This record gives sequence, C-alpha cells and structure tokens, in this order.
Amino acid sequence: SVILLTATATLHAGSVGGWRFAFGALGVVAVLTWAAEAIGIATGFPFGEYAYTGSLGPEIAGVSLLVLLAWLTLAYPSYVVANRLVGPGNGWRRAARIGLAGFALTAWDVFLDPQMVEAGNWGWANPEPSLPGTPGIPLTNYGGWLLTAVLIAWALDALHGVARRRWGARALGDPGQQRADRVPYAVYLWTYGSCILGNATFWERPSVALAGGIVMGLVAIPLILVLRRPEVAVEAEPSER
Repeated sequence: SVILLTATATLHAGSVGGWRFAFGALGVVAVLTWAAEAIGIATGFPFGEYAYTGSLGPEIAGVSLLVLLAWLTLAYPSYVVANRLVGPGNGWRRAARIGLAGFALTAWDVFLDPQMVEAGNWGWANPEPSLPGTPGIPLTNYGGWLLTAVLIAWALDALHGVARRRWGARALGDPGQQRADRVPYAVYLWTYGSCILGNATFWERPSVALAGGIVMGLVAIPLILVLRRPEVAVEAEPSER
C-alpha cells in the first residue's frame, strides 16, 4: 500500500508539473525525512528517543527505506489539500498554506504511530507524557512531526513555485479544477475514514479512533465542506501567474 500510494502521489505530481516536479517532490520528501529520522535516531531530536526494530526492511543509517516512502504517501496530498483550503498567494496565505499542510500531515500520525508501535515496528525510550487517547506515543513525537512536516510543506511550496514559473505547472487546489485534484483529496479523506473505522473496530483502539478523528478531522471535515461547493475558477495572484 505504501508503494502504491507513493506512486499515486508521484503520478499526480507529474500530471501537475511534469517529471521534474514529480521526481523533485519525491526527492525533497525523501531527503528531508531521511535527515529528520537519522538525526532523531542519533540524538533524540526532534521526535524523542526512539529506535526502529528492523521489521520494516532495508535501512540507511537506521532509517527504514519504507518509512521514507510512507511520508510521501500523505505529505503530497496534505499539501494539495492545504492549497484547496487556503488558496494561492504569498505573504500570510503562503504561511497559512505551509502551516496547514504541516498540520494536515502531522494529524495523520495520531492514527499511525499507535498502530506501528503496537505492531512492534518502533518504540520510544520515554513514551510519556502522551496525547490523551494515544498511550505510548510521547508528545515530543508530534512536535517533531509538525516541525518536519512544515519543512516538507515549505520545500514542496517552493518547488511548486519553481515548477509554475519555469516548467508550466498548473495551480494546485483551484476550485475550478477540482476534478483534476480529486485523487489527492480522495487519498486524504480515505485515510481519515479508514483510520477511524479500523481503530474503532478490528484494531480495537476506540480512544485512538476518537483522538485521531478529532485532530485529523480539523482538516478533513473542512475539506469535505469545500468540495461540496460548485466549481468556480479563482484568479491567481499576480505573483502566482
């Protein structure tokens, strides 16, 4: 599923700005997340002191290659969703777009980490204090995720700006082209709904379903509401053309 969702994100990015934008996005996310994870394993910053158990396949400097792809599966959809909710532009809009994309990605981890820790894929030396409903996952982990996710969103936003200026990439999140971005929207909403359902039923973690449902719902529910509106094209800011 990680490989398929990574391919989905890469192919959609290619439809937006060609192969340079697609592989640029893949490379940016892989490099930033590898650096964050490698530093985290070596120093405990920014996620807290943790380690992988070796159950996720090949590693580079203790970081699973599969984990690097897993970040992209929702990093790119989160960035597209943030574009839809905030819109184009620089200044405060750019800051809001990057911040929301970072939060949208971090919110997914409220579901992800409890599942992976219970499966024995990684663990923390000091798992407390934790977010209510997600025991065993320290608050430092979510802080580290938010910092890393915001850096990823900033890099994707900068890359998309280059792609628009130099490679003819189209805008992301344009209400007038909602169908063109329906795949990343669907991935984000499917992840939200399936994580609630899975945790509430066969994984038997109702507290995680509730916590993740609330946190990720702060992005997913507004997305559902705006997607229900008629498609109306919005003029880009002059600096975005």
